[in-house]
Amino acid sequence: MGTGLGRLVLRATVGGIFVEHGTQKLFGWFGGHGPDGTGQFFESIGLRPGRRHAVAAGAAEAGGGALLALGLATPAAAASLGTVMVTALRTVVWRDGVKVGTGGYELLLLANAVAVADLGPGKLSLDALLGQERRGARWAAAALGAALAGSALAVAAGKREPAQDEADQAAETEAAAAVS
Repeated sequence: MGTGLGRLVLRATVGGIFVEHGTQKLFGWFGGHGPDGTGQFFESIGLRPGRRHAVAAGAAEAGGGALLALGLATPAAAASLGTVMVTALRTVVWRDGVKVGTGGYELLLLANAVAVADLGPGKLSLDALLGQERRGARWAAAALGAALAGSALAVAAGKREPAQDEADQAAETEAAAAVS
């Protein structure tokens, strides 16, 4: 059996992409918009409150990406990353239904995360070093199932909150009623 160099390269590349995307949302690094700018975008696609969803997505991407790159808690990392990609597909890319030829980037990252959960992180990983490597079809299916469930929860939570304009108007109406 090999050293796992290919899996290390895959994990480091995909994990690094997710760390970059997460820190764009969390800190505005790498040309990102930070939690406020990303939060405004999230509000516009129905993930409310936007800032909270931006921080959650950024943490899932940065944290999950770091874990994937290190090969630590690999199925959980795949689930975390998958949640963000499934949510992106549902709310932005395929908002009006699945369209052939779109969503390739998100699908590729989702597929890579699930594939690493199936293959395992390899010998050159912290999971292997700690004797905690989990891999196989069941782990990959669990990671994908958790990603689908996590996305469903995020979208449902976003729909429960009113849009910021609606919330501001409701607060003004309540304040005016209290003064009267």
